[in-house]
Amino acid sequence: MEGGDSSGAGAGGAVAAAAKWRSDASRAFQYYLDRSTPHATGRWLGTLAAAAIYALRVYMVQGFYIVTYGLGIYLLNLLIGFLSPMVDPELDPSAAAEGPALPTRGSDEFKPFIRRLPEFKFWSDLLSSPPDLSLRLARSVWPS
Repeated sequence: MEGGDSSGAGAGGAVAAAAKWRSDASRAFQYYLDRSTPHATGRWLGTLAAAAIYALRVYMVQGFYIVTYGLGIYLLNLLIGFLSPMVDPELDPSAAAEGPALPTRGSDEFKPFIRRLPEFKFWSDLLSSPPDLSLRLARSVWPS
């Protein structure tokens, strides 16, 4: 009985250690993500470098076409969200009766262009949402 209890405690300790490691890794990732927020140029240059390495790897190996095709569709979906307005004037019931018009008086409401997908969210989704570009990059550059 004691042998079973000690293995259970060891498994519980391993689970707790794994949970602590995951929490620490998540906290460190969020720290660096927060620090990178004001540095848009550096973030995008790093992303372009990673994409260039991925494209070079696909070219050199002459493979990974299905993964690349899926990533291209996903990137196109993100780009459409980035370029689309948050409120579509054609679907907005308040603007449908009046039609699209610019404000002509000071009392008219001015609605600036607000993106459906902000730049930082676009960048972070590009790297960390399914399909996970960084995981696909790591798998294609360093195959097991």
